[in-house]
Amino acid sequence: MKPTYEPEDIEARWYPVWEDAGAFRPEVNPDGDPVSIVIPPPNVTGVLHMGHALDQSLQDVIIRRKRMQGCATLWLPGTDHAGIATQNVVERELATEGLTRNDLGRERFVEQVWEWRRRSGSGITRQMRRMGFSTDWSRERFTLDEGLSRAVRTVFVTLYEEGLIYRGKRIINWCPRCRTAISDIEVEHEEEIGELTYIRYPFADGNGDIVVATSRPETMLGDTGVAVHPDDPRYRDAIGRTVILPLMNREIPVVADDAVSMEFGTGAVKVTPAHDPLDFEIAERHGLQPIIVIDDSARITRAGGEYFGQDRFEAREAVRHDLRERGLIVRFEEYRRSVGHCSRCGTVVEPLLSEQWFVAVGPLAEPAIESVKAGRTVFWPRRWENNYFRWMEGLRDWCISRQLWWGHQIPAWYCDDCGEMVVAMEAPTSCSKCAGSSLRQDEDVLDTWFSSALFPFSTMGWPDDTPDLQRYYPTTMLVTGFDIITFWVSRMMMMGLHFTGTEPFRDVVIHGMVRDFEGRKMSKSFGNVMDPLELVDEYGADSVRLALLQAAAPGHDIPLDEQWVAAARRFGNKLWNAVRFAVEHTGIGDVPAAGGYPSEPGPEDAWILHRLGRVAAEFDALVDEYRIADAYGLLYNFAWSEVFDWYLELAKAPLRREGGAGATRQTLGVVLRDLLKLFHPAIPFITEELWSHLGSGELLITASWPEVPAVEGPPSMATFQELATEVRRFRSEHQLSPRTEIALSLSDPDDVAEPWWEEQLLALTRARATRGGRP
Repeated sequence: MKPTYEPEDIEARWYPVWEDAGAFRPEVNPDGDPVSIVIPPPNVTGVLHMGHALDQSLQDVIIRRKRMQGCATLWLPGTDHAGIATQNVVERELATEGLTRNDLGRERFVEQVWEWRRRSGSGITRQMRRMGFSTDWSRERFTLDEGLSRAVRTVFVTLYEEGLIYRGKRIINWCPRCRTAISDIEVEHEEEIGELTYIRYPFADGNGDIVVATSRPETMLGDTGVAVHPDDPRYRDAIGRTVILPLMNREIPVVADDAVSMEFGTGAVKVTPAHDPLDFEIAERHGLQPIIVIDDSARITRAGGEYFGQDRFEAREAVRHDLRERGLIVRFEEYRRSVGHCSRCGTVVEPLLSEQWFVAVGPLAEPAIESVKAGRTVFWPRRWENNYFRWMEGLRDWCISRQLWWGHQIPAWYCDDCGEMVVAMEAPTSCSKCAGSSLRQDEDVLDTWFSSALFPFSTMGWPDDTPDLQRYYPTTMLVTGFDIITFWVSRMMMMGLHFTGTEPFRDVVIHGMVRDFEGRKMSKSFGNVMDPLELVDEYGADSVRLALLQAAAPGHDIPLDEQWVAAARRFGNKLWNAVRFAVEHTGIGDVPAAGGYPSEPGPEDAWILHRLGRVAAEFDALVDEYRIADAYGLLYNFAWSEVFDWYLELAKAPLRREGGAGATRQTLGVVLRDLLKLFHPAIPFITEELWSHLGSGELLITASWPEVPAVEGPPSMATFQELATEVRRFRSEHQLSPRTEIALSLSDPDDVAEPWWEEQLLALTRARATRGGRP
């Protein structure tokens, strides 16, 4: 063995060995019980960040342990085509050549994106390999693969035929720069200090006015009503009257609606149905027609009168100025609010009434809620079920269309001759209504989350009844962050139940976000981003994995410090030195891959075997409850404090004893062997390397999980340890060097000592025994 632990050498060597051995495939345990996980597919544009490293380290622990327990484990990897993110990357590349996507046209642009994917799209999978993740690469999927695309078309057409997909006008998140609708998860909210503008709306009969407060005065150009709460006594006499909309001089009604907050502003709110989701709902209830006054480039439309063509923020100032000139502003008030920005380009998102494709989620949500309430799918920790219920019970219809070129193009065609729309699996050759042949496909693509929602079963070959679908679906569990419970977990539940008749997973294991040590979100603006691959370069992949796993309390955020990674590296050194000592200095020989526990262990050996059995059982119980941080905290402390600090020292005396070392050599071998097995799911590279020096001849990744027999340990061990610790403390307090021998007076008035104590105590403390005051 090399004298020192060198991660870069080990990690480069073992991963291809595992792959070549087929160790990642479920077929390595063909008769085992199936255990399956689909990876939350990272964006094809992505690079591995701390969230990925945590998420996939947790999954790898579960999969590697189940594999060693003899299960047929399928950990299915894949990447997401990431419509808007990928399109933006390629558009930026084109911009360096002075080109836009419109210069190329749709067909050539999509070809360009595929070329980019072939050239650059495997970056994150290479990084996953570097972290040691044992996914079955032979089954790797991409959300635009033909098989997955067929599943997407099947789901779309079926939902359309069932009346659960429709085209209509609703409020969506619109990015004026990307020129597309975006999902809620693609909106990043930032707290900003703005102003509430209090505006007088005169009653049409000339008798007084009503004052409303707004943070967006430019949208008043599209007001079609004023709303108050029906129980607000201040406005009881205003309900049913009309006011004159300032600047636009049109009459609009005052309506009563329960959605109005009496505490906001004056308790009276302007209703702008085309530019606010709540206003849209109020307007639908009261028959108020929407007026679009901001277009898809965030400029004022012709419906905005004299403000036509102005940018929305320019118009905001112009409207304020004109209202002030007319004496219609009561006051301004500082107002802290959350402003949504496009996560891809940073542009302020515009709520916009737009004709899009939607999924009517109500009928899909009900069975998905019931499955969790009935315990057929369980969240770990259980408290996250409340987030799931809150989201599912308040769902609005899901906007699934995006104004992009990269993605699953919507399978709908329009007849230019008669206007008929045809939704079909494949492109029709003629119109079903007029038999015309002039058909053009809908230009929009589907929300990336639409294909992701099918991932647990589409990746198994659905809609075909494949062997993988039969054996590995539904999956055993999903491991994911709390931030996508609403956007991904909920939609997988809805789609899985609707199309397969069963929940897509039994358990949902939730972890938190990796933050900096002060608890702040990692971001470039804070300068606190920790790159896992840079840490791998410095400390090794095993150290990064172990640091994350020990900190990952279920469902809680992780305030990560680089010192934790450094500490994990020091543990690797300690483990390396322990095995090296055993291999090179104790003659432990070839340790069997399983079994081999001594039949007549000495007292020291019985103690460590007893502790190993107890720790292994507790470790398994913790991992079964997905308390992986607690499990590896327990194992880490056992290894360091009991195996390294105590047993390796206790073993030295029997090993020196002529003819009495057999049981101790045997015990030392099996304890280190089982310790490597227990640690392997967390730190696979170093454990596989050290295992190879124990001489069993097989790979650790496919070795059996430890089954430690029950062994009774000496009952007085704790007392012995206390005594030895006191002697060591005496040496330290008196600053005596390890070479200085001290005299130790031995007496046992309580008759608690055992025969082996004296030899071990003198050896551990470098002392000589005295009795009756004489050496």
